[in-house]
Amino acid sequence: MEEPTKPKIELKKKEVVYQVFTRLFGNTNTNNKPWGTLEENGVGKFSDFNDKALNEIKDLGVTHIWYTGVPHHDVITDYTKYGISNDDPDIVKGRAGSPYAVKDYYNVNPDLADNVDNRLAEFEALIERSHKAGLKVIIDIVPNHVARNYQSLTNPEGTTDFGAEDNKTVVYDVNNNFYYNPGEGFKVPQWKNGYQPLGGETQKLADGKFEENPAKWTGNGSRASQPDMNDWYETVKVNYGVSPEGRKDFEELPDGYDEQHFNKHFEFWQDKEVPSSWVKFKDVALYWTAKGVDGFRFDMAEMVPVEFWSYMNSAIKMKNPEAFLLAEVYNPSLYRDYIKKGKMDYLYDKVQLYDTIKHVMQGHGKTDNIPPIQDDLKDIEHHMLHFLENHDEQRIASPDFAGSAQKGKPAMVVSTTISTSPTMVYFGQEFGEPGAEDLGFGDPTRTSIFDYGSVPSMVRWVNDKNFDGGQSTQEEKDLRDFYKRLLNFTINSTALASNYADIHAYNRANTQWYNDKVLSFVRWSDDEKLIVISNFDANDTFGFDLQIPLEILNTWQLEPGDYSFVDQLYDSYTSILKVGQDQATIRIDIKPLESFILKLNN
Repeated sequence: MEEPTKPKIELKKKEVVYQVFTRLFGNTNTNNKPWGTLEENGVGKFSDFNDKALNEIKDLGVTHIWYTGVPHHDVITDYTKYGISNDDPDIVKGRAGSPYAVKDYYNVNPDLADNVDNRLAEFEALIERSHKAGLKVIIDIVPNHVARNYQSLTNPEGTTDFGAEDNKTVVYDVNNNFYYNPGEGFKVPQWKNGYQPLGGETQKLADGKFEENPAKWTGNGSRASQPDMNDWYETVKVNYGVSPEGRKDFEELPDGYDEQHFNKHFEFWQDKEVPSSWVKFKDVALYWTAKGVDGFRFDMAEMVPVEFWSYMNSAIKMKNPEAFLLAEVYNPSLYRDYIKKGKMDYLYDKVQLYDTIKHVMQGHGKTDNIPPIQDDLKDIEHHMLHFLENHDEQRIASPDFAGSAQKGKPAMVVSTTISTSPTMVYFGQEFGEPGAEDLGFGDPTRTSIFDYGSVPSMVRWVNDKNFDGGQSTQEEKDLRDFYKRLLNFTINSTALASNYADIHAYNRANTQWYNDKVLSFVRWSDDEKLIVISNFDANDTFGFDLQIPLEILNTWQLEPGDYSFVDQLYDSYTSILKVGQDQATIRIDIKPLESFILKLNN
């Protein structure tokens, strides 16, 4: 066998992804009526992301913008005069619909266009404006499932709809795009706990029926012809050539391919027969790549075989080697396969770092549990994207998370500086948005992704489309300034793209008054030496002589003497590292929820 070909690893600076829910960003209508229509609650548009808005996002310290909810998904607004069929409320969550029930992968959400007939061109213009502002563009692809009523109006020549060629008389065929229950029709779920589509509003299609014969399996894997209301009933599961018994009807990657470059993966698949669904999703990805999209966020990637990802991601990388490929994978035992075999660039670090740091922010977790995560992931740490908010998670300021955006500050410093991985920020996070609105299907504590509405803190910052924070509170302005300082430092730091060492455990064992509400570590490169320390305690100030292990000093080549370190966030704290023959200490006095990124003054 040939020697494994490894990609050349070059030192890069950190990247920051700004996730924005596209239809909510520029909407300044503050009605926010539960189950409100587009006309009642308003909707944001592609055009709201003008040059001023994009430059402000870029200046926040952002390198990539993830426009969430772009592919045409089911909505309840009537667009029949544009040739778009109405969607049935019985299989749509909310009134504005789930962005993860995609109806047409070759076009965009009509809600987002000023001129619906021109909606695709309007998004192409947004891609161009984003690039002009220095931002790379990410959109969603959801390979595990599509809307129950998938129907593309704009298939490129040579492509057909998902399911168009399926043999519906059998449960499974390797080239069927869906799984079926022959002889059984689909039944709408039985609603519970008082739920009714559209909040019970009378609507012609909201009749408890949806024609689907034979019934297809549901997106989360439910095989029932009548799924439960807690199933992903608005979607159908895509078949990737895996039989109901779990048999894989496709070739698997040979041993050693986890170490091969994406071009070898691409070559491997060239003479292989693959299931129809593989080809269709590859065509979708390449269609958007050709339009200038710089990367994708792949929903529920672990529900799709890793071999498919090898096939599709290698094809994307052959067109754009710098494509940013981010996946939702929540099973740590699968991380390395999806990175190495599946050729993912990044995975969510949710079940380890996010969940652990959330507990610390809530006051019942210990910082002692954070360094072991970095140790466990040290071989793939660059690939584990860090976040504190996204569309699936509760807002930091919501009562069910931390109840205060200020408690996110030390966590954000740790999250952005502890590894070389990218950071993701969810729009409104930088203002302390609590996500308190009840808009219908979605629940407060999360900003709803299912209904029309606006985001109060964003409305104040958008300020009648001036995008200048003209109506923001002072607290919101101060918090955004913190995020701006932090994110810009991270994307310009060479140390944060280089080496890491834990000093927390050492200080827990050796430093008086140092405790499990504080976290410290060091980062360094040839030209930058950093000591990072955060206080997660919301009430107490801590003072201690932080100790730096001698092996770090030897690596940094610091001879005995005094060295000045200056905070890089606000330049308001300076301390002296005193290096002796057998110990080194630096005085730290840190206030509640305060953090320092201390840099050696060369």
